[in-house]
Amino acid sequence: MERLHSAMERFKQEEQRRPAPVMLRATPPRAGKDAVQDIVYTQTRTVDIADEVLRERRVLAGFERGAFLDAYKILRTQVMHRLRENGWNVLGITSPSKQEGKTLTAVNLAISLAMDTTQTVLLVDADLTNPSAHLAFGIEECGGLVDYLLDGIPVEHLLIHPGIGRFVLMPAGRPITNSAEALTSPKMASLVEEFKHRYPSRIVLFDLPPLLQTADVLAFSPYTDALLLVVEDGKTTREEIERALQLVKGSTPVLGTVLNKAGKGQMTPATMKRMLLT
Repeated sequence: MERLHSAMERFKQEEQRRPAPVMLRATPPRAGKDAVQDIVYTQTRTVDIADEVLRERRVLAGFERGAFLDAYKILRTQVMHRLRENGWNVLGITSPSKQEGKTLTAVNLAISLAMDTTQTVLLVDADLTNPSAHLAFGIEECGGLVDYLLDGIPVEHLLIHPGIGRFVLMPAGRPITNSAEALTSPKMASLVEEFKHRYPSRIVLFDLPPLLQTADVLAFSPYTDALLLVVEDGKTTREEIERALQLVKGSTPVLGTVLNKAGKGQMTPATMKRMLLT
């Protein structure tokens, strides 16, 4: 824990000394009493996922109570405070290296955010070399972002509503090698603008590749309002955290750091209170 706090604290102090960037803000998510009306999905494909499948894959919607659910509610509250403070609604989720839990964190954070009645949530799997967000719902094969970018398949044919509240998933589709080029194409830029501005009550999360593995995050991060960095307790090194933070320094704000797999692989509310370090 000390090495994570130390790396983030150094980054925070350096960022505070920098002049504040000028940012264009989207309409912020609505707070307070304005609830989003019940949504009936007509064009978006709805897939019913059994609770047993969700629990097996540690997806939040499969749990009715307990520390696991409470932990993500705490994380959701912290994230929403920071988004609303800045008028942001597009968040990228990444990690320094592979297998640090970023995709499961992205899925569970998205579902937790969708439990708030004041907004809808769209999770886009933008890890185009290693698509995996759909697997969290037991969906083996499906089209996705790649099919839109490269094959011209309409977006509405690629979205999936897994029967969970106001949550919609856009899978990545088939893996490709030229992922950075696809993510920075004019077609992708237009899609992000559409997702960002069409619904003022929508939060958009992008599950991105690891920062230190590909150029994708550096190329795509200007399209996001901020990044969330997922690190694994006992695995991610201080050097990896510092390298990851330095790569995005001055270009994209880092909302905070999520400490994943703390203790014996179990997340508790006490642990989650320390997950956002900035």
